[in-house]
Amino acid sequence: MTDSPADKKGSFKKLGARHKARRRAVDLLFEAEARDVDVSVLIADRAELATRDQSVAPVHAYTTTLVEGVADDLDRVDGTIEGYLQDWTLQRLPAVDRAILRIAVWELFHATDVPPVVAVDEAVELAKELSTDDSPSFVNGVLGQVVQVAPQVRAAAAATAATKAARGESES
Repeated sequence: MTDSPADKKGSFKKLGARHKARRRAVDLLFEAEARDVDVSVLIADRAELATRDQSVAPVHAYTTTLVEGVADDLDRVDGTIEGYLQDWTLQRLPAVDRAILRIAVWELFHATDVPPVVAVDEAVELAKELSTDDSPSFVNGVLGQVVQVAPQVRAAAAATAATKAARGESES
């Protein structure tokens, strides 16, 4: 018996919607840095362009979540990455590696629906696709250290949110 087209399609689902959203987020963060423009403005422009031009892919909601999340928490994300770089500075890294690491660290700290192993694996896969031969192992090494502190960061964020909710404060 041969596989039906549906069976074959299911076996090739490696690059799912979230992977594509992460890749687009890397592209947008990279472009914003290269052009020295605000990434929030860039993503809004792309979303608007997609509504006017059907040949432009719409911006996935998760892409927006990632880009805006990184932009909102950039100082802490960058500080975390820098804390685990040995003999490197953040600015010496290839720009694409910076973007990949920023997304992964943000996911490790904030995306409670993404298991840490998935965030790391996705970052390594993006490094394989988009960066140098040495980047996947480098990205894996940095994130392997960040993943150890991520549960504490998530717990602290949850405690802060709970305290604000108890006081009746908004999250913004």
